[in-house]
Amino acid sequence: MTVAAASFAEPAERVGRGWTAALSLANGAIWVGWYGPLQILLARQAELFAPAAGMSKESLLAWVTGVGAVVSLVANPLFGAVSDRTVSRHGRRTPWIVAGSAGGALSLLLLAGADGPAMLFVGWGLVQLTLNAAFAAVTAAVPDRVPRVQRGAVGGWLGAAQLLGVVVGTGLATAVGGVGGGYAACAVFTLVGVAPYVLRYPDLRLTAADRAAWSWRRFLAGFWLSPRRYPDFGWAWLTRFLVNLGNALVLLYLYYYLRDGLRYEDPEFGVLILTAVNGATLLATVVVGGFWSDRVGRRKPFVLWSGVLMAVATGLLAVWQTWPGAVVAAAVLGIGFGVFTSVDFALMTDVLPEAKDRGKDLGVINVANALPQVAAPALAAPLVNDLGGYPVLFLTAAGVGLAGSLLVRRIRGVE
Repeated sequence: MTVAAASFAEPAERVGRGWTAALSLANGAIWVGWYGPLQILLARQAELFAPAAGMSKESLLAWVTGVGAVVSLVANPLFGAVSDRTVSRHGRRTPWIVAGSAGGALSLLLLAGADGPAMLFVGWGLVQLTLNAAFAAVTAAVPDRVPRVQRGAVGGWLGAAQLLGVVVGTGLATAVGGVGGGYAACAVFTLVGVAPYVLRYPDLRLTAADRAAWSWRRFLAGFWLSPRRYPDFGWAWLTRFLVNLGNALVLLYLYYYLRDGLRYEDPEFGVLILTAVNGATLLATVVVGGFWSDRVGRRKPFVLWSGVLMAVATGLLAVWQTWPGAVVAAAVLGIGFGVFTSVDFALMTDVLPEAKDRGKDLGVINVANALPQVAAPALAAPLVNDLGGYPVLFLTAAGVGLAGSLLVRRIRGVE
């Protein structure tokens, strides 16, 4: 088999546990770089710099995360497409994993020294730009190397690593001490975490002769995937977008909800507890859900019912506004999101249109992760400040997530 054929062929050979573990660790390390800031550090800096910006802490945090999400929205498919065309002796994906994680670590250190609102915007935008380069390459490695019958299980391990990345990032931001120390710890973990994969497992390579001729017009046009031509891809994208939007609406103001809504005495520690509870139940279902989906050969029922369960958990936050209610909701949300994370990822890889464009097409799918980070602040700030507060926010999140899970029934080409 030629180099190009190996890169573009549908994988048939199962990947081993070592490969899965190393890729999962790399994935988790990237999420540490994202969620240490998102859960704790950016909120603390927004509170500190809000008076100088002439706005509330909620609004400043919303603007910073929203601008960062716009960068992510562009960067993920862009770097996915660039990695599809990368010719190097280290393969197509590995150079971008290395460059993206190194750039992300440096950007986190830049954020650690932020002295005002402007540096928050610049630093967080750079974090999103660089870490999305690494993330696009990591996710593209799955359809490159993993056969369809194993993708639910591998997606489960990637989902578990993603959750552990959120927990570890939150823990580092809380436990190390100080904003600067939290950013430094997340930066080091991000770099160290990608090392086993890039050092131990060679990537599939593409030769210059097998790369398509360059055309700006063709390159830019490739980012539009017509829902009419690829309806399953379109419905799968919309399902992921709406479920992730519901989840983003819940997470964005979690720190402020505990402090201002529940009057919890230590909101930072409260966020850590809820993240840990959510993570424990997610870990209990994310791998099992993926294996089960592979075994029965079906995806849609798992996505549907996990989305329904997540909507129930989010609605619970609206009607049971106490600390025990928040803990129960976090646990139930973790159960649903665990199954959704693994099986939805496998579903997405099953509806990719072109083997040669896996990185770019997964990047387009990952827009469904980034775009909610843009839409959530625009929706959440007025809901909390002007339209009813946190109960309305959580009911809206439940409705949006439920709508997304129901749309998975429109996919026809996957069992």
